[in-house]
Formats: sequence, C-alpha cells, structure tokens
Amino acid sequence: MAIYTKKGDQGETGLLGGSRVGKDSVKVSCYGTLDEANASLGIAYSLLKNDQLKERLRKIQKQLFVVGSELASDSKGKDLLENRIQSSDIADLEQTIDTLEKYLGPLHEFVIPGETPASAALHQARAIIRRAERHMVKLDKTEPVRDELKKYMNRLSDAIFMLARAEVRSSFADKVKSRVMQKLEQSEKNRSTGLHLDTAKKMAEAAETYANEIGVPITFSAVDEHGNLILVHRMEGSLLASLDISQNKAYSSLALKMPTHEISRQAQPGKDLYGIANANRNRIVTFGGGYPIRQNGKVIGGIGISGGTVAEDMWIAEKVVKKFEAGLR
Repeated sequence: MAIYTKKGDQGETGLLGGSRVGKDSVKVSCYGTLDEANASLGIAYSLLKNDQLKERLRKIQKQLFVVGSELASDSKGKDLLENRIQSSDIADLEQTIDTLEKYLGPLHEFVIPGETPASAALHQARAIIRRAERHMVKLDKTEPVRDELKKYMNRLSDAIFMLARAEVRSSFADKVKSRVMQKLEQSEKNRSTGLHLDTAKKMAEAAETYANEIGVPITFSAVDEHGNLILVHRMEGSLLASLDISQNKAYSSLALKMPTHEISRQAQPGKDLYGIANANRNRIVTFGGGYPIRQNGKVIGGIGISGGTVAEDMWIAEKVVKKFEAGLR
C-alpha cells in the first residue's frame, strides 16, 4: 500500500465508501482530532509503568480507531464497517470511572496537570478528546452521529481524567515503595558492615575453644566501631581482674587502631605514645591481648582477651582475628 497517492493534493480527502470531502470539513476535523488524541495517549502509554493502567489505555487507543473509522465513512462506507462502538463499550468506560472513583475518592479542588509526565500526557489527550467531541456535536447538526458515539466520547474524557488521577496515585506509591526499599537496603548494608552481636558471640565461642586447647580460662570482650561494649564472655574460673582488663584491651585496640602489644612499643620513653597509659581515664592498656577488627581495611571494632599470660592472650586473640577477619571481607 503506497504512503502517498497524490489524490489529496487539491485539499480533498477520500472517505470510506468512495465520496470525497474537503480536508477542512467538520467531518475530517472530527477524526483528525481523534488521531491527535490517540498520539497523546501513545505518549502516555510509553511513560506509564503501571501494567493495569497500560492495558486499559491500550484498549481505549484501539477503540479510538473504531470511532475514527465510523466518522471517516460516508453512508455507503458505514454499511461496510464490521466493528462499531456499542453500548457495552460505554458501560465499560463507566465501570472504569466508577471503579477508579471509588479507589481514589472524591476531589475537593481542581487538578493541575503535570504531576507526572504520564498524567500530563493523559490530561493533554483528555483536552483533545473534548475538542473532538465538540467537532462531533457540530457535525451532528448536518450529518447525524450515532448516539453511541456521542455518549462514548462524553464518557471517554471522564475516563481519561480518572486514569490520569490513578497514574499520579500509582506513581506516588512507587516512589514511596522505592524509598522504603532504599531504606531497607541501606539498613541491610549497614547491618552487613561493622562488628555486631551475632559475630561477637561467635568470636567468643571460638576464643573459648582456643582457650580450652591450652587450658586457660579467659574473659573475652568486644566493642563496636564507636567503642561501645557489645559483649563480655567470661569462662568459669577466669580471673576477676580479667573483666576490666579485657574490656580495656578491646577499647584500646579500637581507640588507637593497633594491637595493644604494639601500643606498648610506642609507649616507651621517647616514643610518640609515652604516657598514654595515664590517658582516657586509665583505660589504655599497653600489653598484649587486644586487637582491632578490620573489614575491607576499615576498623569496625576491637576485641580483648585476658586471663592467661600475655603470650597466651595474644595467641588466642590472633587465632580469633585470623578466623573472623577472613569472613568479614
């Protein structure tokens, strides 16, 4: 089928049925304006994300071709049409309007188009449909237009209006859902980083296992990245002093981001940290058994072991750190 026929070069166009009319006739304005409306509905369709709204809109687009075909036909052409707008199509639009009105609730103010790109395109289509309806009313004065067509067009603009409102509601719900999901993802991300109680408990269990291997009852302590105590785990028979010492070892390793035995080296006379043991309300420990916990190179907490000799505390702590830092990467 050729795109151009040259038959309309003189300002006339052919109707279904064989007759010809001027392109500036009311009849042509009717179905030409419907074409404009359908184009705007197409823009809205491409912007919509709600599948139910898209499905409803696509059905309307197809029905506009049916309306346009009848308007583009002369008396002979109308007899050739196999598909026409029926009362059931009008009832379908009314059901759409009623359902959406019940869902959206009543309006208490004018709607200003433009809240979303899709709703703006729908409002544009609605206004064009109103213009097409006015052309049909004018046409009806010289050439009878079926009541079903007039009723359909009158309901259609209302249906498009309700679809535009539904799009705004749907878009808002999507934004809220997206923000909630982002919050949940961020929460999960935050949960997946840092030293948490469940990990600290597993570290304490591992520390006790290693302590039993060498027959030393110890106290295990863990602090988070802010220095807050997460867990204190005391084995039966461990020294009472180990409660405070293990906590201070964990805090010291976090505060200075180094194992406590390294703090000892830096705290000797003439070194950078000389006198540090008297700072922070005497919480800084300068002998081995405290280790910072790192995740992807970042210090996320600290642990402290106390109860055996310095060498025993360090051996247990190093075993725990080596086991768990590998899993925190």
